[in-house]
Amino acid sequence: MPLPAPLLDNRTYRDLVDEMIARIPVHTPEWTNFGPSDPGVTLLQLYAHITESMIYRANQVPDMNRTKFLQLLGIALEPAREARGMVSFANERGAVDSSPIAAGSELLAQKIPFRTSLTVDALPVESRIYRKVPVSNPDPKTLASYELLYASFGRETPAQLALYDTVEVDGTAPFGFSNTVDNSVWIALIGRNDDREEAASDPWANVRGALAGRTLSLGLVPSQFREEKLLPIAPGSNADEFLDFAIPSVADGIAFDTEDRPVANYRDLEAQADFDPTRQSGVVQLQLPGDPAAIATWSDLDPLEGGVGDLPPQLDDTALAGRIVTWLKVSANNSADFSFDWMGINASPVRQFIKVGSERLADGDGSPNQIRQLGRAPVLAGSVSILSLNGTERRDWSAIDDLSAAGAEIVGYGAPASDAPVDVFALDAEAGQVRFGDGVNGRRPREGEAIYASYDYSEGSAGNVGAGALKEGVNIPAGVTGTNPVPTWGGSDAETIEDGEKQVRRMLQHRDRLVTAEDFRSIAWRAPGIALGRVDVIPAAHPSVTPVTADSVPGSVTLMVVPENDPAHPDAPRPDGRFLDSLCSYLEPRRLVTTEIALHGPKYKGIWLSVGIEVAGGHSIPETVEAVRSRLNAFLSPLPHPQLRGAALMPQLYGPDIDPALRGWPLNRGVHAAALLAEAARAPGVVSVPELLLAQGAGPVVDEVAMRGLELPEVLGISVSVGSATPIDSLRGSGSESDDDDSDSSTSLLPVPIVAETC
Repeated sequence: MPLPAPLLDNRTYRDLVDEMIARIPVHTPEWTNFGPSDPGVTLLQLYAHITESMIYRANQVPDMNRTKFLQLLGIALEPAREARGMVSFANERGAVDSSPIAAGSELLAQKIPFRTSLTVDALPVESRIYRKVPVSNPDPKTLASYELLYASFGRETPAQLALYDTVEVDGTAPFGFSNTVDNSVWIALIGRNDDREEAASDPWANVRGALAGRTLSLGLVPSQFREEKLLPIAPGSNADEFLDFAIPSVADGIAFDTEDRPVANYRDLEAQADFDPTRQSGVVQLQLPGDPAAIATWSDLDPLEGGVGDLPPQLDDTALAGRIVTWLKVSANNSADFSFDWMGINASPVRQFIKVGSERLADGDGSPNQIRQLGRAPVLAGSVSILSLNGTERRDWSAIDDLSAAGAEIVGYGAPASDAPVDVFALDAEAGQVRFGDGVNGRRPREGEAIYASYDYSEGSAGNVGAGALKEGVNIPAGVTGTNPVPTWGGSDAETIEDGEKQVRRMLQHRDRLVTAEDFRSIAWRAPGIALGRVDVIPAAHPSVTPVTADSVPGSVTLMVVPENDPAHPDAPRPDGRFLDSLCSYLEPRRLVTTEIALHGPKYKGIWLSVGIEVAGGHSIPETVEAVRSRLNAFLSPLPHPQLRGAALMPQLYGPDIDPALRGWPLNRGVHAAALLAEAARAPGVVSVPELLLAQGAGPVVDEVAMRGLELPEVLGISVSVGSATPIDSLRGSGSESDDDDSDSSTSLLPVPIVAETC
């Protein structure tokens, strides 16, 4: 049984008053009035009130003692994590040859500062993104017009035409390479109107000269709609090789193949990136050619060449087409299957942190294990640097995980010679405390030695701001603006002492390692930067082996995770890519080397419900109808009961005495119409439920919708009416969705743009 926390004194105010009054006849027999109106009794009541307050405080273990207890066990509280994001600069009115924007430049989201992580050349061009989207069923009249067009030029119409529309990416939906005729995304680099030299033979010669030899920073934000994340036993390869970057090679002209098709030549650009563009946000740095003449595009193309084959897309807006300085072609191989939420030039990653430089700490005193408190806590791990001055001697200290691994301050007197570092300190990032060595392990700051600290701290979850919230700071060049095209992510507050104490038993058993199912649950709940609403651990299972059941795939563990919030799907939350990546990065160093972990969101099955009820007299019909609807939604919800949500209540949620139904709809439990009918009948004001109709998707009315593996129900619609139930077809409307795709992916097709109608 659990050991109860001892009370130093359990007496209450009434106990104290009664005890003191009982002592009166022993010590002062002449005092005979014990009523509340007696002044002496009033003083006793005052003393009892003061004493009760002192007893209450004595029974409370101070937070400092609790923190020390966790430190003795080696349980470090998770520090705050800084928010991250992507910012894009627009050189709208700045100089053509404006200087680069240095790394560390500040942008503000109201009063919250962010800093860039990369030096950016603010190129004097804007960008627009286009895709060649195939037209699956072209109009016969359109095909006939192309036959006439080819005939007018004395050429034969190609055997197969792959007609496409030039579609501009507007940023409202993910885009990629899969639904294009050429597995490419085209970025038009467009000059500013004020930079055009109308009288010159090449009106954009000055812009080409300004671009020559400079670096184009292309920001990539992959689509966050992902259901699954795998942690394999062996690390995977980097996916940078999936993308190629090129600009037109105009000097080579346009050639024609044996079938009289135009063939365009491109010049590959040297790309530098240190991230996986299929999973991570980042910036690809592209080195533009040093020769201005090499930064160009084809012009004066005839109607049988513009946009045909591998040439850049044909734009209907002739004014915009005349402003194009060059094209950037981003291509993927045929095996690539990923998309982007945003792509743009003049981009840099940003981090939300505030830098503190040369903060003076208390001077050294020569004693062992000296501790110094930083002015702001928690601080960002890895950001603290310490230097000290002892007279004219400067000493730079480095961080170390464990002071017991540090070398001795003085070799000899029993201390062996060692190559271990000596000038080291240990950091508690959450508490903002720096600890120095004891002389045997690590150096002690000398008496009077001045100590200075530089570090970063973050605003935590307050740094998670929406798209467009960031504005440029004072050190951004004039005429250049910047903002974040997508919301920032990853910011989280420091872990509380209460949450840290819940890890004591697990830490003593497994030392923060993923061993048992309880370890997977409790460690996942501690992952910073995400709001986890539910986690189900399925041991020895893998999502690729269906149905996903325990003990089917030894060596693998599947975690079905559900976020606490999803604005796009509030009743059926789905994890996105950043959610899975944050959880993945937290679990990776804690898993066993022989364990493969699969993180997966639920696979929702859409269901429709129509209920007919009889309302008792004296009850409001609208209130009763809403009560039934709310009760059914809560009954089928994938998330735990609202009173059991949050990491602080995780132990209660998975306790042995908790009804599994309160943890959200259980896995492998089918949805039965009879169970829903019984749940609806429990709503206040319901006399009976004459009829309940249940259907899955576009299917017929059934008695049960089976749920297997990672499947959970998603309520697509509920109708509650008095009397008979509304027919399901009326509830879901006419027509059915279809995902059929009969497009032909033959490589022999010739991409040809659809010409806009003119009058």
